[in-house]
Amino acid sequence: SAASRAYLPRSLWSALRERLREEIATIVVGDPTTHASFMGAVIDAAAAQRLKGAIEQARSLPGHEILTGGGVHTDTGWFVEPTVVVSEDPSSTFFTTEFFGPLLAIHVYDDADWERVLRLVDTTSPYALTCSVFANDRLAVQTALAALRDTAGMTYVNDKPTGALIGRQAFGGGRASGTNDKAGSPLLLQRFVNARFVKENLAPPRTWTYPYMDR
Repeated sequence: SAASRAYLPRSLWSALRERLREEIATIVVGDPTTHASFMGAVIDAAAAQRLKGAIEQARSLPGHEILTGGGVHTDTGWFVEPTVVVSEDPSSTFFTTEFFGPLLAIHVYDDADWERVLRLVDTTSPYALTCSVFANDRLAVQTALAALRDTAGMTYVNDKPTGALIGRQAFGGGRASGTNDKAGSPLLLQRFVNARFVKENLAPPRTWTYPYMDR
């Protein structure tokens, strides 16, 4: 993904922390031609080095912690372990930079800061591809959808922010993530046509003035 980030309420974090670490440890990274591997290599050596540098930066920055992953293996390919960085700083580079790799940044917020966090989500990153909101409170969902209306081209509620089906969900990113063309939707056709509008007046004007100027 691009700038992958997550914001979690503190009331849930203590219970989720170890579950997240254990779940990510089950992701097999390796040969994508085998069914055992869920994740393959990154695209090239430069991508692997870029992610390695980011992970090393996370290890050295105050207020940052590698929760899981962090390994980069280039002996037989360009493999990067799924890595989760927990940061106390929601304006950290890990929430704004486009890494294009298995690197997720997490910021844990106080539950009472929900609406402030929505503003952070909307304004921190220049990218606007996909967004997911997880909540069992409909008011919280509606508040998030209103605050994040321009934050992503595709927004999911209680679902993972990947896997849009062409013909089912119109897909496209805005801001620095694209022109939000909505592939899979009739709206996309506007990108391939040149709209022309013709106005014909059967009572042509005989003066350049407007009616209110005759007063």
